[in-house]
Amino acid sequence: MRSRSSVLELAILGLLHASPMHGYELRKRLNALLGPLRAFSYGTLYPCLRTLSAKGLITSSSTDDDARTLGGKRARIVYRLTKAGNIALEAMLGEAGPASWEDESFDVRFAFFAQTDVETRLRVLEGRRLRMAERLDALRSNLTTSRTEDQYAAELQRHGMDQLQREVDWLDGLIESERTARTKRTRRAATT
Repeated sequence: MRSRSSVLELAILGLLHASPMHGYELRKRLNALLGPLRAFSYGTLYPCLRTLSAKGLITSSSTDDDARTLGGKRARIVYRLTKAGNIALEAMLGEAGPASWEDESFDVRFAFFAQTDVETRLRVLEGRRLRMAERLDALRSNLTTSRTEDQYAAELQRHGMDQLQREVDWLDGLIESERTARTKRTRRAATT
């Protein structure tokens, strides 16, 4: 299973693929990308940046000249993806095993689907759908076998079931859309 640090590495590499950034901007975009429930602190971000730098996946440079121009403000360090970083990002985005559709990493993977090939996207979406359908079936089974007198506990279970059903429906729509687009591309390629 993908660890929280490797999910963070993927997110950082994906964001730096779009453009170089300094730490503050990177943290801001990570928090926007991952949402408020998975916010990363500087205490998590900077060790990860050091690790990526040590692996040769990113480089950093100081903005000393810009700082002097701006009235002596502290220099910012700008992080950039290296060629090795681009290769590593491509490899990470090409993974389509169980870790890619689990809760810890699915949102980050999905955020970079535009950079992911269609076959990988489909495998990740189908894996996620299967996982959510399994959870939904288990919750339904639990709801029918364990009738509770506690109305709030029962409501919480129904709410969970509704959320899972919405995600399964959403995934069904995405999968259908990906398959339709793939079929159209295949037909166009066959006629040219």
